[in-house]
Amino acid sequence: MSGQWGEGPARGEDASGALTTEGTESGGTVPSPRSGGRAEARRAAQGKGGRGGDGGRGGDGRAEGGAGGRAAARKSAKPKKNVKKIVAWTTAGVLVVIAGVGGAIYFKLNANIKSFDGDAIATDRPPESKADADGNKPVNVLLIGSDSRGKNNADLGGGEDGGARSDTTILLHVYADHKHAVGISIPRNAMVQIPSCKLPNGKWTKGGNTDLFNAAFSTGGSDDGNPACAQNTVEKLTGIRVDHTLVVDFNGFASMTKAVNGVDVCLPQPIYEGDINPNLHKKGALVLPQGKQTVDGQKALDYVRLRHGIGDGSDIGRMKRQQAFLGSLASKIKKEGMNPTTLLPLADAATKSLTVDPGLDSADKLLSFGLSLKNIDMSNLKFVTAPWRFRTQDSNIDLIQPDANKLWDTLKADQTIDGQNATGQQPDAPASGTSPAPQPPAATTPPAPAGDAGNAAVKVAVYNGTLVNGLAGKGTEQLKAAKFTASTAGQAANTKYKTTTIEYGSGQKANAEKIAALFPGAELESGTARGISVIVGQDFAAAVGLAPGSTGAAPAATPGVPAPPQPLPTTVTNDARSADDDICANTTYGSGG
Repeated sequence: MSGQWGEGPARGEDASGALTTEGTESGGTVPSPRSGGRAEARRAAQGKGGRGGDGGRGGDGRAEGGAGGRAAARKSAKPKKNVKKIVAWTTAGVLVVIAGVGGAIYFKLNANIKSFDGDAIATDRPPESKADADGNKPVNVLLIGSDSRGKNNADLGGGEDGGARSDTTILLHVYADHKHAVGISIPRNAMVQIPSCKLPNGKWTKGGNTDLFNAAFSTGGSDDGNPACAQNTVEKLTGIRVDHTLVVDFNGFASMTKAVNGVDVCLPQPIYEGDINPNLHKKGALVLPQGKQTVDGQKALDYVRLRHGIGDGSDIGRMKRQQAFLGSLASKIKKEGMNPTTLLPLADAATKSLTVDPGLDSADKLLSFGLSLKNIDMSNLKFVTAPWRFRTQDSNIDLIQPDANKLWDTLKADQTIDGQNATGQQPDAPASGTSPAPQPPAATTPPAPAGDAGNAAVKVAVYNGTLVNGLAGKGTEQLKAAKFTASTAGQAANTKYKTTTIEYGSGQKANAEKIAALFPGAELESGTARGISVIVGQDFAAAVGLAPGSTGAAPAATPGVPAPPQPLPTTVTNDARSADDDICANTTYGSGG
């Protein structure tokens, strides 16, 4: 995610206030049938009472038919009814009630959902993704966190100004296999070209000007923002077709975190009121303590909006915390089960402040989309930030080329950031009557030594130093089997590593030697970077039976088939985070604070 909810365009300060969540709806229940009516009046006239007050047996509050009295005696004198019939009728009644409640919830969700004008989406769009032979297609979803000042959002930190800004934006690419996904954070103050966009009065802007990315969502000055303009801008920027857009404002975000009973986060240092609101001009009371904690409502907003008092105070560190937050939220939902029981309360909370594209404008569409993500393992849900650099002429950001285009091309090819093919296509079976082509015997990889208790404290980033798809993932699996805390970092800058190389920082030589035992023949290199990195080479590819003897050369182009995307630079993949990463790792940027 990028940016801070509650700030103006570029690098303005956080708005003051925002220290209460009172009045925020966090979900609703189906109301009980109301009392009263003619039946109640008749019972009252006959002295039998109603459903309220002392409607049972006088002032002692016992319900009618309670223990003791003539009514009980009369009931005990009557023959017993068939128990099976009673159970059957009771069960049927319960089923009817459940069906009625389900319908009520469905219509409640439908009533919550608001969609934006589909006619505001540009007509000159990137092409739709093509399905493979099995009908698998990737899905691109634009997630926007709006700091709209309308409704109760000002009380939650929206500030005093009118309008809305897209201070948090992530392009989520769900791969065609629906087992992998990656979220790309787009910095809110990146300078981009804003295309022609439809205004609230129905007219279209000229477009073509360069402005802050979050200015697209602000086009027209509406408290609801301009989601279609943000979508048009992302499509123009990336060349990727956005299938769906979802906008959640402060109220929706606060309610969602309450619906899941809080989200686990971590901070490297305590945060005070003065960090949340620099206009306070004093330290103030403690808001978020150091270390692991569970937050919801206002405190969750404070965490994802936090910029000052930690790291260098830039949006880059805040995007890292927002990625950690989303990963933690996704992990919690996954752990509790991707089913209607889990998703309905979350959907109810979210839809109260949700604006979607016309393709997601009903409860069944939203729930169906949510359930379609249930097979994504948290280690395969990644978050990265679009390649960026600070501008020298001001405090804003430029996207780095050609690195950014390499990232967009990777998504278009449905390749993961470490080069795996996730299109959902399976290799063709050999033709009838033929045998598979013989493969040279793979070298045997020695079994991973049993990991000692100290291995879990050693963090290792694994890079692919070849063009063999999925090789970094294999190396990560081998390290995890030995109980090291390993993560797939992506493609190395150089893809011609013949020998696996282990780079280590100060004080890490002993740990690097332990890791080298898992990769026979690996070379050790000391460096200035912190931690340990493993760049798997062609020797490892041969050892695990992937393209033995590969030279690392790019495959020959096939006529009519798009060339594979160029490997992503380590500046993009180094900071890639998985949803199951340690919530205390990689949550800040720069020094200071």
